[in-house]
Amino acid sequence: MVFSYNWLQSFFKKRLPNPQKLAELLTMHSFEVSEVKKIGKDWILDIDVLPNRASDCFSHLGIAREISAITGLSYQNPSLIIREDKELKTKDFVSVEVKSRQACPRYTARVITEVKVGFSPKWIRERLQICGLRPINNVVDIANYVMLETGQPLHAFDLEKLESTNPKSEIQNPKQISNPKPQIKKIIVRFAKEGEKIVTLDEEKYDLEKNILVIADTKKPIAIAGIKGGLSAKIDLKTKVVVLESANFNSRVIRRGSKSIDLKTDASWRFEHGLDPNLTELAINRAAYLIQEITGGRVALGLVDVYPQKVLPKQIKLDLNYAKSLLGIEIPKTEILKILKKLEFKIAGGRPLQSAGGDPLQIEVQVPTFRLDISLPEDLIEEIGRIYGYQKIPARFPLALLQPPKRNLDIFWEDRAKDILKEIGFSEVYNYSFISEKGREIFQYKNTELVEIVNPISSDFQYLRPSLIPNLLKNIEKNQRNFGEIKIFELGKIFKKDCKEKRALSGVITGEAFYELKGVVDLLLNKLGISNIWYDEYQPTPEESKFSLWHPKKCAEIKVNHEEIGFLGEISPRILDNLKIGTKVTVFDIDFEKLSKLASEEHEYQPISRFPSAIRDLAILVPWETRIEEVLNEIETAGGLLIRDIDLFDIYEGEELPAGKKSLAFHIIYQAQDRTLTSEEINLLQKKIISVLEKNSGWEVRK
Repeated sequence: MVFSYNWLQSFFKKRLPNPQKLAELLTMHSFEVSEVKKIGKDWILDIDVLPNRASDCFSHLGIAREISAITGLSYQNPSLIIREDKELKTKDFVSVEVKSRQACPRYTARVITEVKVGFSPKWIRERLQICGLRPINNVVDIANYVMLETGQPLHAFDLEKLESTNPKSEIQNPKQISNPKPQIKKIIVRFAKEGEKIVTLDEEKYDLEKNILVIADTKKPIAIAGIKGGLSAKIDLKTKVVVLESANFNSRVIRRGSKSIDLKTDASWRFEHGLDPNLTELAINRAAYLIQEITGGRVALGLVDVYPQKVLPKQIKLDLNYAKSLLGIEIPKTEILKILKKLEFKIAGGRPLQSAGGDPLQIEVQVPTFRLDISLPEDLIEEIGRIYGYQKIPARFPLALLQPPKRNLDIFWEDRAKDILKEIGFSEVYNYSFISEKGREIFQYKNTELVEIVNPISSDFQYLRPSLIPNLLKNIEKNQRNFGEIKIFELGKIFKKDCKEKRALSGVITGEAFYELKGVVDLLLNKLGISNIWYDEYQPTPEESKFSLWHPKKCAEIKVNHEEIGFLGEISPRILDNLKIGTKVTVFDIDFEKLSKLASEEHEYQPISRFPSAIRDLAILVPWETRIEEVLNEIETAGGLLIRDIDLFDIYEGEELPAGKKSLAFHIIYQAQDRTLTSEEINLLQKKIISVLEKNSGWEVRK
């Protein structure tokens, strides 16, 4: 907000610090001053007043009060001395009815007659212009001037343009024909009716909704309450009788109305932040005084004041020891009382409560109603600290017991798994947790398997995802033109109707990468402290094969200790064709709930052998239904401790093989811990393994 330095100076008898020094003081104690600029003979201070201080500091008077508290200089309130004309009574000119007391907690009105509308004095015009407002005429300018001075918006109506409650004049006394009783005009504060319209002072037409509060006469709206006046009761050069309005409106009602018609004004901006109902009387009396002095008008006796529930000062008990502990410094008690007094807080009973030793321990503080932001002892302590000066409070490290948080194993294993995959070249992706109807059809999910969204924001988000794979494949479809090889993974939640949501970990590689991805899974599980890993050939039924997302002959179950934890395999060509993916895609899909339970930070130490290893390959024909795990078990049992590792590197099924047979090819790695194995030892072990394998019916080692 922009404030005039000369205007602020007018509240003080003694000279204020120069504008730059004043800006520094306000920045250190109250609000940041973003700009100090000279305009003509005046200076402007652009002060970033905090929204919670709208009730008292969206005005020159409020900033003057802050300056007084900071500098110790005494300030004086603007003159409110009104010479009321006892021959004229406000109640004989206007009456007020408030339909919603919650929307309008207080409404005050004054009447000034014999007003001479014209140009405002130069000093008013200059102050309005420096604060960004355009002068109009003396009555309107005074209303705007008082708003900038006190923070309370006002509005002025031409009384003679309002509809009256008694169309025909009534005679007070038959003998006094020349002095009839004035017509009483009624002002009604109500919500707009269906279909009502209003033309505002800027000649804009607005359709009013039922949630918009209006000021109306007996026939029509004459203003949008707290936002903008209407053209029908405009003050012009012919105006002789003015009705001044100074009201307090509910901030939510004004905010809702302003948003509804897309109209922001200086008045609505202030009301939206909340104002003190007790400010209305001060502002209207100040405006009446200025109109009387400048236009020569006669102020009618009395004030129409609809104020059913008065707002009284709050009482807050302040513990001085608590203030000391919160600020980290002991401010002298006399200084605390002095600061509170400068901020216009009062001490209940006039003195602090005394302890048994006579020292004040607690203070019962009465908060002025214009400080809507003060409601807790901590608020009072903050006021004491900022006026005392935060720069005077020495910086000290806090004394506290630092207790490490309890370890969250779910997050730990998630981070560990992600780090492992990133270290070997995978990129993590984050996808939405939904699939579309089209996705459901491509992956052949049944409706009974999926959780459907009742009110999806679009057709792409119709179902919660039952797997991470569909969206990972969409990532490949969108990026395949830009990258030769794609290696991505996602760790997130999946949702199925027959079970609760659970976490899954899926990764994909494009191209011929079955065995590469198998190595990735081996590395991931080993680094998570998981051993006894097996890959068991997945053999879906013919009906499952028809709709499965997996390639029917290139898929395996991932097992740990004979428990299935996921799948590894190529994606079905049918799905790749539907998604227009022009390359093979290999995927691992792991139940992360099971994986995190199996994971361990404990690793059995096994020294690396100093002696070389040797590799022998072995291919065996087995019946189509034989499981890979059975063959691996036979090889490991026959080879004993000299077999360090066994890797399946090929599964082949072709027309040249006997019917009902498949070929499994293995790398067998031999290594001893205490010696270099000779070729003779390795050959003997290989023969032993072949002999054991061929004892199984239908098994034939290919030579």
